[in-house]
Amino acid sequence: MDEDLVFKALADATRRHLLDQLYTRDGRTLTELEEGLDMTRFGVMKHLKVLEEAGLVVPRRSGREKLHFLNAVPIQLIHERWIDKYDVLGAERLHALTDLKSALESTMTTQTDTATTTVLVNRIWIKADTATVWKAITSPEWNARYGYKSASTFDLTPGGAAATFPSADMVAYGVAADQPILDGEVQEVVEGSRLVLTWRTLWDDEARAEGFTRLTYELEERGAGITQLTVLHDVTGAPRTASLVSGDLPEFGGGWPQILSDLKTLLETGSSLEA
Repeated sequence: MDEDLVFKALADATRRHLLDQLYTRDGRTLTELEEGLDMTRFGVMKHLKVLEEAGLVVPRRSGREKLHFLNAVPIQLIHERWIDKYDVLGAERLHALTDLKSALESTMTTQTDTATTTVLVNRIWIKADTATVWKAITSPEWNARYGYKSASTFDLTPGGAAATFPSADMVAYGVAADQPILDGEVQEVVEGSRLVLTWRTLWDDEARAEGFTRLTYELEERGAGITQLTVLHDVTGAPRTASLVSGDLPEFGGGWPQILSDLKTLLETGSSLEA
């Protein structure tokens, strides 16, 4: 992530307005984002391009339409780099970016003819090749080293089991070490580029009652030794799960933004954020 691009994107009032619009209702078309702006369609497109280059907006195709979604990870990284470290002063926490970070947690709703679909989209660029990132996601020796420090195992065949087990800290608090805290089933595997699975929280009764959601990892090479990782989490009909994985309940951790930020840090520096 290029911090200069993020700060540049946030410095413009029109671009902040576009982010506010997406926070109010995410997954909008260009035509919808034009409303209320006194500028040409081309002008709005230029601003969206800046937001996309900064990683704050993720475009995705839905049929013939191009929809625009928010991405929390760049804000998470800036928060960790420029805000968290000043907490040691003992003063009231500096929240210059907190409201915006919350706004960019990427909870998207897209209205269809029959129902409202809610998807969380988080995207990050990592200075590592796709094979390394794939291994970090799918290998328990790696995925136990970042995020919640909980090892995840995957049978990488359609219909294969997926499970995540408690971290050492969770076990110390009394969680049974041999009982998964997450489970699911692998739906699709494209080695090194795409992994789709069902995903269910077991440790929280309310989230467990919501049943299985759908999780997708997409990896794309973006230049030599650089991987674009996009995580899409379809949490339709699962508001408790959505709150947990988006970081809206900080007492339970920072959700996908924290996990992906920590993954990036580990692969680029060799140490996790909490090392």
